[in-house]
Amino acid sequence: MIGASEAERELVARMLSGEEAAFEEFFEGYFPALYRFALSRLHRDEDTAEEIAQAAMCKIVQKLHTFRAEASLFSWMCTFCRHELSAWYRRNKREPDLLEDNPEVRAALETLVTEAVEPEDEIRRREISRLVRTILDHLPHHYGNALEWKYLDGLSVAEISDRLGVGLKAAESLLTRARRSFRDGFTAMYGGMAEIGALGPGR
Repeated sequence: MIGASEAERELVARMLSGEEAAFEEFFEGYFPALYRFALSRLHRDEDTAEEIAQAAMCKIVQKLHTFRAEASLFSWMCTFCRHELSAWYRRNKREPDLLEDNPEVRAALETLVTEAVEPEDEIRRREISRLVRTILDHLPHHYGNALEWKYLDGLSVAEISDRLGVGLKAAESLLTRARRSFRDGFTAMYGGMAEIGALGPGR
């Protein structure tokens, strides 16, 4: 498991010291990704996703002193969001939404791992699908954001550059690095069998 970066450690330390600017940086940098994490598991229910992400953020801030940096900050945060999601499903007596069973997301996942599995190998496909989602969740949040915007939301590179507030070349470079990180993570976690050629450039 990849531990927290030095920047993440410093951000947590600043928040624990009570620095207001650090809390603003934390919320602006991590809330959107946490919201999307919840949204993808709630049938795209935006209001509920925002409610759950906010509840998770409150718990996270309360428990910030327990952060041990053994995982990335966002990975640690996702644990709290999963607890809030589970509680919501229990309260509403509903079955959890398995992301890989969503046809739209399944198609995107299969694009991400083109030819990584045979179509008829359902058990293996599910394993790969869960792995892809895990890797996306554990990437640096700006990498995960860019890949989700590009391959799940269907945004163009130009639209992603607008969202990031950077130039087109910078957005293309970030996507290239994000794809490389994804491939490296997939290879490391799945024994070197990842060949994700579908993640090529495009606008």
